[in-house]
Amino acid sequence: MSTFSISTSCEFSDVEVLSLYESVGWTAYTRDPELLTRAIRSSSFVVTARNEEGGLVGLARVISDNATICYVQDILVRPTFQGTGIGRALVEQVSARYQHVRQTVLITDNEPAQRAFYEALGFTEGSNFTPEPVRVFAQFH
Repeated sequence: MSTFSISTSCEFSDVEVLSLYESVGWTAYTRDPELLTRAIRSSSFVVTARNEEGGLVGLARVISDNATICYVQDILVRPTFQGTGIGRALVEQVSARYQHVRQTVLITDNEPAQRAFYEALGFTEGSNFTPEPVRVFAQFH
């Protein structure tokens, strides 16, 4: 069983952030490393996970007005550490920090494992809201 530590400080190097994003294949982010690190450092809230050796193994970042909306932009865990509770711990930190906001929103890939992960944490897909489903619109460039 892996042990890890969670931190809300933004103390990480650009190299280790790039390595983490590359490890999960997020090439849309890694094509422009300077933009990626600027985006992370400009986020409203960032929480990281490190392994016993101090390596960056997980990260979640949020954009928020700190009143009505919390948009979870990224949650990622290095593949060799997935399934160890790191993702859950990152989301729990985000949820604790933004428990007072009305909406927590995220957009993710259409993969069954991701859907199961987010549903296990209490997220509901827009088409499954009751009494009325909601529509989610997004535009990617």
